[in-house]
Amino acid sequence: MTDLALAENGATEEAKSETVSSARKHGWAVPVLLGVGVLLAMIASLCLGAYPMSFGRAADILFHLALPVPLPAHPPWNIKELTVVQIVRLPRVLLATLAGMGLGMSGTALQGMMRNPLVGPDIVGVSSGAAFGGVMAMLFDLPPIGVIALAFAGGFAAMVCTYFLSRLANRTSGMALVLAGVFIGAFFIALVGLIEFVAPDSQLPSMVYWLLGTFVGADTKKVLMIAIPTLSGGAVLMLLRWRINLLSLGDLDAETLGINVGVLRWAVIALVSLIVASQVAVSGVIGWIGLVVPHCARMLVGPDHRRLLPAAALLGALFVLGLDDVTRSIVQAELPVGILTALVGTPVVCFLFWKTQGKGWEHE
Repeated sequence: MTDLALAENGATEEAKSETVSSARKHGWAVPVLLGVGVLLAMIASLCLGAYPMSFGRAADILFHLALPVPLPAHPPWNIKELTVVQIVRLPRVLLATLAGMGLGMSGTALQGMMRNPLVGPDIVGVSSGAAFGGVMAMLFDLPPIGVIALAFAGGFAAMVCTYFLSRLANRTSGMALVLAGVFIGAFFIALVGLIEFVAPDSQLPSMVYWLLGTFVGADTKKVLMIAIPTLSGGAVLMLLRWRINLLSLGDLDAETLGINVGVLRWAVIALVSLIVASQVAVSGVIGWIGLVVPHCARMLVGPDHRRLLPAAALLGALFVLGLDDVTRSIVQAELPVGILTALVGTPVVCFLFWKTQGKGWEHE
């Protein structure tokens, strides 16, 4: 019986070793395929809507818009098709893509930094804090830069409160961090409700609809509002991804390897707060993406953040873009995408939680 158990353990370890080796060998193929998939999904999204369009026609228009040359005198499309793509659909597609990328990267960075697979921007209170800053900016009718600034301040404050509250239990990971995030998130949600209570009747409907999470009203200004913080903050996270690998080993091991744990942790918190704040500022609260997507990406490329971060960003873009396509094509009414992400994300998290109970999150 003992020999049989030893043989089974040996076979299990050999299978794990082969899986890790395969992930290392083919790890970069998945992000490349995801990148191609995002590009194809963006073009396909341009075809959907009340005015249908062929894939080739949409790709042709997008190709000519991307080229730094004047449009042809006699293009193969009409002015109506060009207007629909350039003014109506392209900003919304870019907005959804950037939002998904930012949330995917943010959740992955937080889970690696905190060594906790239950962590996400909405779980630790960042989204709730950013929502509070956003409604405050809407209440005082601030310009776009003011909306992002207050959303960043709220998200960063919520993350700081969550972190220090978990420190009171002498733990910065595990259940203490999750519970601290729930408490802080509930507090900021209460503040959001207070702002809604005192807001004028003329502003209240737009606040409520915005908080549900929606890409309605996407334009070039909103694309720039989310693109600059997301791409710049995401680029810095990509540069720090190997350090996040060391941080996920534990504070003691990371310090032994020469990492300033305190500086790195606060840098990641600030970057995540900035990315989430820009997303909340333009499209409201879109939950569960930062929690679900990192697990799915980890199943594809493994735990190495050098591949995990770009894979999570691309997978998040695909996920949000696909859900937004559903809201504006299958459903007749304009369903807020934040509602759909919660409806889809919650069962996925429950499935992952059930699936990993017997063997632990680290084996997913």
